[in-house]
Amino acid sequence: MSTLRRTALLAAVLLLAQAQIADAHIVSARLGDFYAGALHPLLTMQDVVVWIALGLLAGSLGAAGGRWLVMVFPLGLCAGLAFAVGSGVTPASPLVDAVTILVLGLLLAAALRIPVTLLSAIALLLGVIRGAANAGELGPQSDRLLYAAGLAAAGYVTITLVMALALTFRRPETEPVSSWRGIAVRAVGGWVAAIGLMMAGLSLAP
Repeated sequence: MSTLRRTALLAAVLLLAQAQIADAHIVSARLGDFYAGALHPLLTMQDVVVWIALGLLAGSLGAAGGRWLVMVFPLGLCAGLAFAVGSGVTPASPLVDAVTILVLGLLLAAALRIPVTLLSAIALLLGVIRGAANAGELGPQSDRLLYAAGLAAAGYVTITLVMALALTFRRPETEPVSSWRGIAVRAVGGWVAAIGLMMAGLSLAP
């Protein structure tokens, strides 16, 4: 065996002797709570449907009006999370989630020009409800600040992206509601309302 091979073999043996157990799970790191707060709502149907519907409603108002939801909704998520952690009360329930989705779908399908103030209040209320619902994933060792930051970041990014896509597709400033683009958005609202109706039926079933 050549000197080079003996040296390489000795180096490999030394490296293997010093190897330790690898920990590749992000949940054990401090930033794991941030990712948990950001990913959990994106894996829950109630959150995904509500957030997408809110983003579409924001886009239907136009860029100037929709920007308020981008700021208000993440604040509502943090407020709801803090309320649930402090009080131990979670206001969300399957029926409340179903009714929320049904109402948002009907608003989209009706293509109503909702005042910015009213829609911002609705977004704040929904943020509080969904933020409180996501508090159930907090464990005793969870960093609540990181979890809240991840939840707010996910809400901000989701609403912003969906609103931007809706604005690009819908073009509310230049095209009427009766255009094919407006009809397509209203059809999505009908599907959202149908999801809410089915969820309501399942929640009321014995």
